[in-house]
Amino acid sequence: MSLFITSLNSGSNGNCYYIGNENEAVLIDAGISCRETEKRMKRLGLDISLVKAIFVSHEHSDHITGIPGLSKKFQLPVYITDTTLRSASIPVEEHLVQNFFPQQPVTIGNLTITAFPKCHDASDPHSFVVSNSRVQVGVFTDIGNSCTNVIQHFSQCHSVFLEANYCENMLATGSYPYYLKKRISGGNGHLSNTQALELFTQHRAKHLTHLILSHLSKNNNSPELVERLFNKEANGATIIVASRYHETPVYRIDPAAGYSIPIKKTRPATHTQLSLF
Repeated sequence: MSLFITSLNSGSNGNCYYIGNENEAVLIDAGISCRETEKRMKRLGLDISLVKAIFVSHEHSDHITGIPGLSKKFQLPVYITDTTLRSASIPVEEHLVQNFFPQQPVTIGNLTITAFPKCHDASDPHSFVVSNSRVQVGVFTDIGNSCTNVIQHFSQCHSVFLEANYCENMLATGSYPYYLKKRISGGNGHLSNTQALELFTQHRAKHLTHLILSHLSKNNNSPELVERLFNKEANGATIIVASRYHETPVYRIDPAAGYSIPIKKTRPATHTQLSLF
């Protein structure tokens, strides 16, 4: 059975990733508004009624802004750790709050969602792998370094949303204050282009078909630079750069096909949004 994936938005202005099959889907984070999430899914031809749960990676605002509205309107369970919920301080109806625990799979229909701890400057940060009997899709953003957990799960995936947040040279010579540069690059912040490329080239699975480069910095990176770097090492994988302004096409991940299948392209929407990183 295939999995269908898209980035609804990716960046410090909001992160939201859709992974599902023909019958059910989950959102990993919901950092854009309920209205914007609905609008983008509609443009993609995705039925929001298929979304059965939201999984929360950590409490930073660009990952949780849309959760209260989405959860209330569609009565969606929110899977979150107690520590992250306390730090997030978001109003979610009590009966919709569900806990998850690292390395303990959660079953949503025919989807299995497994969380694992990662390095990031948040209270209890996790990344996720969403799978069925045939396909594994990882969402690995907001990662300070490629720790053992990241490497282990990355090496098993057929498709990954992988952070490539900043170019080291652009960050070093840019206008950010020193403390912010250290926060981003200090091992508990974000993954650089070089770090992401090393993870991809050294630990990719032979069956990996799609790499969706995510959470690019507006000020310290360039989509063209990232695309050029990774296409040189693609070796048959489809390289996609997720936008901070609009959704990507929906991609069907199917090991039996072994190649990229964009389901539906959309016309990018125009948005003006602020950047933190």
